[in-house]
Amino acid sequence: MFLALFVTDLDHTLVGDDRAMAELNALLDEYRQTLGTKVAYATGRSPILYRKLRDEKNLLEPDALITAVGTEIYFSNNNISDLAWSRKLSQGWDRDLIVSVASHFADLIPQPDTEQRPFKVSYFLTKEASVETVPQLKAALKSKGLNFDIVYSGDKDLDVLPNSADKGQAMSFLQKKWGIEPVNTVVCGDSGNDISLFRNGEERGIIVGNALTELLAWHNENPSPNRYLAKTFCARGILEGLENFGVLSNL
Repeated sequence: MFLALFVTDLDHTLVGDDRAMAELNALLDEYRQTLGTKVAYATGRSPILYRKLRDEKNLLEPDALITAVGTEIYFSNNNISDLAWSRKLSQGWDRDLIVSVASHFADLIPQPDTEQRPFKVSYFLTKEASVETVPQLKAALKSKGLNFDIVYSGDKDLDVLPNSADKGQAMSFLQKKWGIEPVNTVVCGDSGNDISLFRNGEERGIIVGNALTELLAWHNENPSPNRYLAKTFCARGILEGLENFGVLSNL
């Protein structure tokens, strides 16, 4: 396949095997120079924590950065979130009211201030407490007529977002902006907040071998010939998936 857009999660997907990541970075850099491939990162991290990881791991500079579980998009060294995307998310979003409603749930522990973003309200929530808390929170927010979606991943992270925001919808925004077809896109992930990247079905999807049970369960319940479950972990799993889809033969 022709790789026009490569989108990957960071923690435990691209990052986690330094040697394999260096090999993958070299390939992506060559794709970009010879084929014009666009590289985008889609992370749950805030821009602050992304920059920390970038400096620690010497990440390849992306053409676009999707942060805060799809609620912010940045382009090539621009420190201001894309205004068109922000305007889209602001419709019907009431962050203060969401915080007020969530404050009545004792099991929701607010995440650090760095992870609280204009279009993302984030909490820690144990797996045990999530069974009752998640549906009750959804019902409480719905009763207020709010524009929201809830993403629970890693058995500990709960994010409340606008229902027009997730990693997959942010990716679609990039595809339209750059005129890239889904069939020429590869997406990679390891956890529940990556499900939206795979949901469209037309993209070629790579689930790394160390994926969490929440993503594996969804993968098994929603089989697709366009999705590959790697045997190896992190960036090595991505390389395995690229070989499976015939991407490596383009160079």
